[in-house]
Amino acid sequence: MLNVPMKNLFSGRGAHFSVRALKKMGAEVYGEGVIVSSTAKIWRGAKLYGPCFIGGASTVCEGAEVYPFSCVADSFIGRGACVRASFVENSRVGENSKVGPYSYIRGGAVVGKNCRIGDFVEIKNSAVGDGTKAAHHAYIGDAKVGSNANIGCGVIFCNYDGREKFKTVVGDNCFIGSNCNIVAPVNIGDGAYVAAGTTVTTDLGACDFCIGRNRETIKPRGAEGRYKNG
Repeated sequence: MLNVPMKNLFSGRGAHFSVRALKKMGAEVYGEGVIVSSTAKIWRGAKLYGPCFIGGASTVCEGAEVYPFSCVADSFIGRGACVRASFVENSRVGENSKVGPYSYIRGGAVVGKNCRIGDFVEIKNSAVGDGTKAAHHAYIGDAKVGSNANIGCGVIFCNYDGREKFKTVVGDNCFIGSNCNIVAPVNIGDGAYVAAGTTVTTDLGACDFCIGRNRETIKPRGAEGRYKNG
């Protein structure tokens, strides 16, 4: 749980480091509105660009960059990592990983080293291995994703059936194509390839290829009269 009440994150309440104190600690501070809670740890060589907020028991390591419109709460940002216009809550971002813009990392998520977590990607209660990429528009929930995997645009980890939440495991070197649904509980073996547009409901072995698409039915001129502006 967050040590900082969410309603107070941007209220200015509580003790914060001054810009002078941050620079004395060795941080590089640019722009206005850099707010760092006195409970946070900022390593020498960290770069902070305002406006941004770093609160709770957060750590921003050497060479890490927190760019404007980011919020880091009770989280660890590793050496050389970069957070751009994103929210990282109660999570860890590994060395040299890039988060954002507009990512949401929460609920105990762990992002490994050299990862790319792009725009409109949400990660919740999941571990993402080193070198894995989720470049845009994906939801990874209650999952363990291996190293050097690719999570395509529009991939959804379907972790909730309306009553319970279930876990997904994706192995190393997997390719999950765009607009796939991964319906938990399911295990996807190392090196498996899931073609775009597939819904996965059963386990895949190592290096399996999975494709599940309905073929198009085309009716010539069948659209006439179906749409009032057509």
